[in-house]
Amino acid sequence: MKNIAIIGCGNLGFSIVRGLTENGYKAENIIATRRNLDSLKSLADQGVQTMVDNVRASAAADIIILAVKPHNIENVLNEISTVLNPEKQILISLASGISVLQIETLIGTSVFPIVRAMPNTAADVGESLTCLYSKNCSKEQTADVKALFDTVGESLFVNEELMEAATIMGACGIAYVLRFIRAMIQGGIQVGFDAQTATRIVTQTVKGAAELLIQRNEHPEKEIDKVTTPKGCTIVGLNEMEHAGFSSSLIKGIVASYKAIEKK
Repeated sequence: MKNIAIIGCGNLGFSIVRGLTENGYKAENIIATRRNLDSLKSLADQGVQTMVDNVRASAAADIIILAVKPHNIENVLNEISTVLNPEKQILISLASGISVLQIETLIGTSVFPIVRAMPNTAADVGESLTCLYSKNCSKEQTADVKALFDTVGESLFVNEELMEAATIMGACGIAYVLRFIRAMIQGGIQVGFDAQTATRIVTQTVKGAAELLIQRNEHPEKEIDKVTTPKGCTIVGLNEMEHAGFSSSLIKGIVASYKAIEKK
């Protein structure tokens, strides 16, 4: 069983640890680092190795997950670069906007097995969609990485030029969907439901809509057609939303977010 080090173990790191341990991975094979060890106490209680020393953690790991913010990745890579071994290790970066070429430049080699990964916060409940891009990885290493992220949801490989778009659609997309859910709950309250009941109705409805598309592999419009009867209340509501710019505002928001991440 490979040793996994999560450098900068925050919320996403906690989710990955949970996914691994719940799928049979031994806690003692996981190393988590953070400046404040008190915040890792619950992991230590499970048997996870916790420490503040990124160099020591990286030296002991087969898979190194960089869970730090993009503006911290240069400092961390400079710190651990002396103990990195391209023949025995895989380096996984969760930092959005940081290319493989940038990582290679910082560690001083172009032969290191590197993976860019973009999970989303649904990893916390085992429902993330993680987009991956790998370079210099063997088939076995690629399979190991996919298996790792499949413990917190589903994962798929994309071309590197799509990783920023993956950030917008997957990571930022959680916020877009939650904002839609919040608005739908507010509408439910206005038409008579209490907040708790409205939330229960809306969240299950959104979950059901997603499952319809996942299980039947249908275009959304086909499912919409099933509930929009002539002169019915559904089409009236949909048309009112579209007149107010519902679809176009969502598309514009996605494109605006993409342009913002490209500028970084």
